[in-house]
Amino acid sequence: MAKMIHCDIVSANESIFAGAASLVVAHGSLGDIGVTPGHAPLLSQLSPGPVRIMSESGEELVYYVSGGVLEVQPNIVTILADTALRAGDVDEAAALEARKHAQDALANQKSEMDTSVALASLAEAAAQLRTLQAMKNRTGRG
Repeated sequence: MAKMIHCDIVSANESIFAGAASLVVAHGSLGDIGVTPGHAPLLSQLSPGPVRIMSESGEELVYYVSGGVLEVQPNIVTILADTALRAGDVDEAAALEARKHAQDALANQKSEMDTSVALASLAEAAAQLRTLQAMKNRTGRG
């Protein structure tokens, strides 16, 4: 049996994943972070984006997190996020609409939406769409 590390993904509302993994990849604030069994302890801020888990069965699971914190300890990886969803639960139409609304707000100087809020909305929508694309690439759909 391959070496495994326990992984937990927890949102403000629920535990979305708890199980063994041979690889966890999350989008850190300075780029992607890959964690395998035996990884050195680490604490990192996460940016909105996909989290990919290679499960004990060899299946790649994809989740979306809105940002948060990744903690690596000797035998466990914990991801704490305000929002965490299974990639299949991300609403593509809503993400596309949010991206369009944020782009319109940035293009229209008279918009009531604050520029920083528009940029944050645009980043979150782009991260959700990136997560959906990662899931489609994994399943060969798209």
